[in-house]
Amino acid sequence: MADVLPAGPALPARVVRSLDEHAAAVLALGRPLPAVTVPSAQARGRALAADVRSTLDLPPWDSSAMDGYAVRSAELHVGGALEVADDVAAGDTRDVRLPTGAVARVMTGAPVPDGADAVLPVELTDGGTRRVHVQGVVAPGAHVRRRGEDVRAGDVVLHAGDVLGAGAVGLLAATGHAHVAVHARPRVAVLSTGSELVPPGQPLAHGQIHESNGPQLAAAAEAAGADVVAVRVVRDDVPAVRAALAALVGEADLVVTTGGVSVGAYDVVRDALLADGAGELVHVRMQPGKPQAVGALADGTPVLALPGNPVSSFVSFEVFVRPLLRRLLGARHVHRRRLTADLAADLRSTAGRRRLLRARLDWGSGRPVAVLVGGPGSHLLGALAGADALVDVPEDVAHLAAGDPVTVIDLREHDA
Repeated sequence: MADVLPAGPALPARVVRSLDEHAAAVLALGRPLPAVTVPSAQARGRALAADVRSTLDLPPWDSSAMDGYAVRSAELHVGGALEVADDVAAGDTRDVRLPTGAVARVMTGAPVPDGADAVLPVELTDGGTRRVHVQGVVAPGAHVRRRGEDVRAGDVVLHAGDVLGAGAVGLLAATGHAHVAVHARPRVAVLSTGSELVPPGQPLAHGQIHESNGPQLAAAAEAAGADVVAVRVVRDDVPAVRAALAALVGEADLVVTTGGVSVGAYDVVRDALLADGAGELVHVRMQPGKPQAVGALADGTPVLALPGNPVSSFVSFEVFVRPLLRRLLGARHVHRRRLTADLAADLRSTAGRRRLLRARLDWGSGRPVAVLVGGPGSHLLGALAGADALVDVPEDVAHLAAGDPVTVIDLREHDA
């Protein structure tokens, strides 16, 4: 009788979830980080911790929208001439009053003198500096920016949870805010596991590859508003992984790992996370990105373990990690914008799995068309840089025809 090989160690049980169920479970791991005060000029990409109110009216006084002449519109007649009583430039702090029967030359952004009710553009005059000849007329209020027409003192101009872009930074400055309360940026550490991984720029031996997940995920985390505090490679060794995780206690608000979470003999992240009973292995009904794991450091810091294949890692970051980072950042909206696009070509899918397929959006017809890029393999990184969307194919769909509408996740730095 042939010898019977001994059974290997039993694999730990995995939780099976839909993509939405796992995304909700991951999002529940975090809440906005505490507020800090920063100079407004350095607040781009930060999320407001409280509503911001204007300290003044905008504009703070009536101002000219054109280079020309401050006038009383009723005194204008084509072919007439009026005395130029004053020159008022932007930054003029005098309290100027317009005499009857005269005009004041004003520049764009200059205060409009008291008594004037309109600005006559220089193009409707001969440009005179002592007397000006009128070649056209304007109605009352023409080319005058009225005090407070944009913002009134006390108005809420930005809301808690708003992530500040360049325009918002300008608005903070314009409304008198030199500093602003924002949530702290989440600190993220990235660990890539794999004894085959070699840093870019170093020669490869047979069986080795350049490490790309770490740089890719670090860049994605920074784009989401995080501060990346560590990007490290760990060999396929459970004690080494545990030591690397232990070294991050107190150093990060979120740890992201790649590789080692499937059912192979060398899936060391799986074993490291489960060693203390704090981890959870998950099969997500999605492609790519089925194997996932969740754990925690000794101080409770969440650890999200993603698959090691680069496309799986990228997609998993987008649908699981990025929303959590946005919540830690304090953002009011944590999800990417979703659009409806037309599918460029027929698509066959696998019923029972939610598929997220890389695509490029073609806007040539005015309505977006989703052109799939790259093959189905989760190791195929070549086309990833050209993708600016993910086509979201529901679990119960097995076939889509060219021209069918599909939901796409817009990857161009937008949030819902």
